[in-house]
Amino acid sequence: MQTLPANDETAPPSAPQLETTVFARILSHDPDLALTSLLFDDGELRLPLVDLPLGSSVVVKIDARDVSIALSRPMDVSITNRLPGAIDEIEYLTPPYVRATFSLGKTRLHSLITRESVVRLALVPGLKAWAMIKAVAISGRGVRPDRAPQPRSWPSGRSSNQETP
Repeated sequence: MQTLPANDETAPPSAPQLETTVFARILSHDPDLALTSLLFDDGELRLPLVDLPLGSSVVVKIDARDVSIALSRPMDVSITNRLPGAIDEIEYLTPPYVRATFSLGKTRLHSLITRESVVRLALVPGLKAWAMIKAVAISGRGVRPDRAPQPRSWPSGRSSNQETP
């Protein structure tokens, strides 16, 4: 296959830059597998170890090019993150690109796919599907500490009952 120079008028259009921002907390670290689990509004994400303490709040950027779609529950695949949801929106971009947006619940996750995939999978809004994200796709480049304040722990020896001193 021959690659055309970027300045050639016949060069294919470059893929749009689309990403989803997810706010999460570090749930656990598995040093044996070198993976960190994050808890977010609609489930868990696993990714290569993050050097932050448990409970840390993080912001995760997920590139839409790293999100694949499956119509049935993915079982025998190497992709670690498999999230059930529904296609919320299909937006046709510069050919061949299409932005498919998943509703996972509270989270809207973008996937950049081709028109051929939309046709082959018969994707339409409302269709139940699975979003798949490789753990390595959301490694260090996509995770940074959130600057939001951490919740304070309840002072020891105090009761939460407002009626009793």
